[in-house]
Amino acid sequence: MRAIPILNAEYIGALSIKVYFEDKTTSIINIGDFIDKNPHPQYNKYLEEKYAKKFKIENGNIVWGENWDLIFPLEQIYNGKIN
Repeated sequence: MRAIPILNAEYIGALSIKVYFEDKTTSIINIGDFIDKNPHPQYNKYLEEKYAKKFKIENGNIVWGENWDLIFPLEQIYNGKIN
């Protein structure tokens, strides 16, 4: 599958983000589910809503943190299931 860039994203609550792709597809991901299954000091702060909301779109992907502390493969985001 060709990586389809993310155009925009919005926090919709409960650690979930709605993602808008270049091909007009949308997807919803929940970062809380991923962090609960994969706890790590680098990720754990994103379980707090104030940090979960602080994402950016860079190079067509959604990232958290100044040094991309948290990032997921585009294919997983596109399919709405990050693991």
